[in-house]
Amino acid sequence: MLIGKVVDNVWATRKDEKLKGLKLMVVEVEGTDEGRGSRKMVAADYIGAGQDDKVIIVTGSSARHIFDAETPVDATIVGIIDSLESEKE
Repeated sequence: MLIGKVVDNVWATRKDEKLKGLKLMVVEVEGTDEGRGSRKMVAADYIGAGQDDKVIIVTGSSARHIFDAETPVDATIVGIIDSLESEKE
């Protein structure tokens, strides 16, 4: 699972039939290494996230199985983070 922040929406009028009705969001994924920058990805929104929400994202086959194994997604938003506690070393 990854943590990210919703930064934008994606509008695509031409897309695979199985993507119709899905809300696609641009998510800025937090870096995993100290000093490493973030990256952006498109994720299908399963949970109803909005602009600037901090979210939990699953990728790969876990992202596909939320809808069905045939839906062509590689990342899905599955949770909205209310608070996050982190212990720095």
